[in-house]
Amino acid sequence: MSDDVTRLTDDDDLVRLVDHEGERTTDARWDAYRARAAHLSLSDVRDMFRDMTLVRAFDNEATSLQRQGELGLWAQSLGQEAAQIGSGRALAPQDYVFPSYREHGVAHTRGVDLAQILHLFRGIDHGGWDAQAHSFQNYTLVIGAHTLHATGYAMGVQRDGLVGTGDPTRDMAVVTYFGDGATSQGDVNESLVFASVNQAPLVMFCQNNQWAISEPNARQFRVPVGRRGEGFGVPGVRVDGNDVLACYAVMQEALERARSGGGPTLVEAFTYRMGAHTTSDDPTRYRTREEEQFWRDRDPIDRVERLLRREGAWDDAWAEQVAAEAAELGARVREHVRALGRPVSSSMFDDVYATEHAQVTHERQLFETYEAGFADGGAR
Repeated sequence: MSDDVTRLTDDDDLVRLVDHEGERTTDARWDAYRARAAHLSLSDVRDMFRDMTLVRAFDNEATSLQRQGELGLWAQSLGQEAAQIGSGRALAPQDYVFPSYREHGVAHTRGVDLAQILHLFRGIDHGGWDAQAHSFQNYTLVIGAHTLHATGYAMGVQRDGLVGTGDPTRDMAVVTYFGDGATSQGDVNESLVFASVNQAPLVMFCQNNQWAISEPNARQFRVPVGRRGEGFGVPGVRVDGNDVLACYAVMQEALERARSGGGPTLVEAFTYRMGAHTTSDDPTRYRTREEEQFWRDRDPIDRVERLLRREGAWDDAWAEQVAAEAAELGARVREHVRALGRPVSSSMFDDVYATEHAQVTHERQLFETYEAGFADGGAR
């Protein structure tokens, strides 16, 4: 395991309410965040465990489906469940989310049917869910591009008078999720500029999983992500991304600042991508087994289980029900994907423009002629 991983893991500026052994922390610096999570009962924590377990089961099933040739690609969220479920559960119904492409846990908290996510990765359509119904935009595969979309949307929300009214059912925040690699893109830095000078009601939530494909943090930046907002005038906070309660509390504070008119926040959830970047990636080529084992020992789901056991809220019968529900979800997702069939190849020309476009129509005709030229006349 590299010195960089050890140093960043041991940084004492990470907001942490539960350590990896499942014991609640007592650091007085985090009392304000502790108070924000104080209303969460052990029943709420069990619900978080259930959410994280379901999302991981879905993630594992999607990985298997890609390996079986049912999906073209898959981006795992393995190891990042606490960051996503914790922050997602802090959102209000009116808050609006712009995800990247592995926010499966956040999608779950917004009521998206997880099976619908796979439409994109099978090439059936561009998203699979109604973005407005869930206040959760379609996935963005272009690294960092959606942060500008989110910033513009937040500026629009501000101009529509939906910030700082004091009405908790009216005031809203906009959230954008991205990874550490995206912080090297101009889009993210431009978003910080516009969000700052406009005091946009935006939470920029970076899941720092330590690897931008094969590039470690040490090759991406010299200071932690959470401190990079300072130069733009955006307050930042670093949180243990494997601590679901801390992620919830930190997100609550950032959302309240945005909704009240206090402007943007940059959140760095320091976590670890336990799987590959995508199913086309081989992480064994650039990181060690020792490093991977270090983070498996800090599995975010195991942390919640240890907390529940310590505090007498673990029940084996209930845990078996959650496991059964996860297995049922996996089976349903598998059946759903296999029933989707294959999209018509020429459908790639649909929805390029709102109305018919001569160039696109011409390209469609050329493609259909090309496909018809094969001996079986079928799609390639």
